[in-house]
Amino acid sequence: MPAFTARCAVADDSGDPCPPESRHVRRRPAAGARPDVARPRLGRRCAGARVPGAASEVRFVRVLLTGASGFLGAALADALRAAGHELVLAVRHPQPPPHAGDTMIAVDFTRDLAAEDWRPRLTGVDAVINAVGILREHGDQTFQSVHVEAPRALFDACVQAQVSRVLQISALGADAHAGSGYHRSKHAADEHLLSLPLSAVVVQPSLIFGPHGASTRMFSAAAALPLIPLPGRGLQCVQPVHLDDVCAAVLRLLEATAPPSRVALVGPQSLTLRAYLAALRGGLGLSRARFLPVPMPLVRAAVAIGAKLPGSLADADTLRMLERGNCADPAPISRLLGRPPHSADAFIGAAAAPALRCSAQLRLWLPLLRLSVALVWLVTGVLSIGVYPVADQPPARTPTALGRRFHRRGRGAGAALLGATAPVAAAAAAQRRAGVAGDRRAVDRGVSGR
Repeated sequence: MPAFTARCAVADDSGDPCPPESRHVRRRPAAGARPDVARPRLGRRCAGARVPGAASEVRFVRVLLTGASGFLGAALADALRAAGHELVLAVRHPQPPPHAGDTMIAVDFTRDLAAEDWRPRLTGVDAVINAVGILREHGDQTFQSVHVEAPRALFDACVQAQVSRVLQISALGADAHAGSGYHRSKHAADEHLLSLPLSAVVVQPSLIFGPHGASTRMFSAAAALPLIPLPGRGLQCVQPVHLDDVCAAVLRLLEATAPPSRVALVGPQSLTLRAYLAALRGGLGLSRARFLPVPMPLVRAAVAIGAKLPGSLADADTLRMLERGNCADPAPISRLLGRPPHSADAFIGAAAAPALRCSAQLRLWLPLLRLSVALVWLVTGVLSIGVYPVADQPPARTPTALGRRFHRRGRGAGAALLGATAPVAAAAAAQRRAGVAGDRRAVDRGVSGR
C-alpha cells in the first residue's frame, strides 16, 4: 500500500496540531507499492479520529456519495451522517439538503462520462462511495453509461484528485462468468477501479433486505400469498443480507487503513428461495407457508410478459441471475462486523411485523383497488349522462321507463362497487396508521431488534 498520512485539524492545549494519542505515523510503502503515488490525508478532524481498540481505523472524512437518493444510498447517507462524516450527496435531481452540513450536487450518469466532468466535484473530498445502479435499462439509462462509462470517469478523476478511498457498490455475481448485462457491466467498472493506483474496495452485496427496498416488497408480497408460486421447485440459492449489516460493513471498509480489495456482503447461511420465502412469511406472523411449484417454461413466459410492465423487476436477466444463485462465504462480513450478520428469520422483528404484514397484504390488493376505482368512475360517468332521479327533474325531462330501470340498476351497481372497495380502503387506512410510510429508522429498529 502506498505511503499514507492523515493529519488532524484540531490542536490540543499544548499547541500540538495532532495530540500523540491520535497522531498518525507516515509509513513506508509496502514491497511492490508505487512510491510515486501521493497519499492525501484521510480524516479531517482529530476528535474521535480513532475507533477504540482498532488502531488500523480512522474516521471523520468528507465523503462524496453518488446515488444518495436511492434505497441503499439513502440508508448509507444516514449511517455516514450518524458516524460523523461530512456528506456531499450526488443525485440527478438535487433538492435542498435534508440535513444541515450536507452538500447536495447534481450529477448525471448518462452524461458525465469524462474525468473532467467529475474533477471539480472532488475538491476537498477524502473518499467516494459509488452507490448508483439500475436493474433494468430504460431510455438513455443504459448499463454501458450508468454502470461502466460514468463510473470509470469518476474513478479516473479520483486518481487525479488524489482521493484517499473509493468504494464501489457492485453486486454479488459480477464476475468474469456473469451472464446478465447487469452483472457484466458492474464487473467492467469493478475491474477498472482495481487497476488504478487508488485505495479501492469493490463491495458485492447479495440480495439486500430493507423495509423500503423494491425486492423486499416483492418477496414480502409473494410470501403473504395464501399459496406461494415458486419458479420450478424453488431451489435457487439466495443468501440475503440485512440493510443494517451492509451499512455497518461499508462504514468499516471506509474507515480501515488496509481494507480488502473485494468483499462479498451476505447473510450467515445460504438458503433456497423456498426457505427464504418461508422465513419471511414466519416473520410477518402468518400461518405456515404453502407452495405451488410452477414449471420453468411457464415462469419464463410469465417473465416475458412481466418485463413489458412499467416498474416490473421481472425480466430475462433477473430470472437468469436467480437461477445462477447468489451465495458466498460469510466469513469476510463477519470479520468486518465483529459478529455474524443477521439471519433471514431475524429480519422482521415483532415490533415491525404488523406494519410490514399490512404493507405486503395491501400490495396484493392494489390491482383490485385500482380496477374498482376505475369502474366506479366509469359507472358514475354513465349515470350522469341523461339519467337523473325522477323526483328532481321537471316533467318535460322525466326519463323514460327504460331510463328509470337503467338508473336503478346503475345505482345498485355503483353501490356494490363502492362496497367492494371498502375493505381495500380500510386496509390502506390501516397501513397509514401503522406508519409504513413513516421514518425508516423506526421500522429498522423493530426489524433488527434495536
